[in-house]
Amino acid sequence: MPNATPPAAKPVRTRFLWLGIVAVLAVGLAPFAPGMIDGMGRTRWRAAGPDWGLWFAQSPMIQLHVYAALVAFAIGCVILLRRKGTGMHRALGWAWVAAMAITAVSSLFITGINGDAYSFIHLISGWVIVALPMGIFAIRSKRVMAHRAAMTGMFVGGLVIAGALTG
Repeated sequence: MPNATPPAAKPVRTRFLWLGIVAVLAVGLAPFAPGMIDGMGRTRWRAAGPDWGLWFAQSPMIQLHVYAALVAFAIGCVILLRRKGTGMHRALGWAWVAAMAITAVSSLFITGINGDAYSFIHLISGWVIVALPMGIFAIRSKRVMAHRAAMTGMFVGGLVIAGALTG
């Protein structure tokens, strides 16, 4: 087919996004690497499941928050990897918005970790609560780049960075 056009190259911005995510994870895990490497030689490894008693000892609000954050992270990863603008993207997008909203709002009821006071993480929650409708309004107004920036920013800032700061 001599008139066929080659497939478009992946946008540079997407490549930098993934590079940024990998860099944040690498920087976040780097302080633990020496201890993990040192401990590997002295530890007998055995398969062990999670201690679900710790999970069920948490308040229902913390459980809801963690579950919604994990769902939002999983859906967000799928959205970032798939083609944009399709019906599947829209359906997953609405599910992601709901999970992010639940994550952000539920975090406002979690204060006991920081001495019954709000912390820096709660500012991120407030930002997500304000930015979610703005991202939706942007795509409704056909401003695709503003929508992409808002939603990608919330994924990286509201999930990846906030998760790294609290983990």
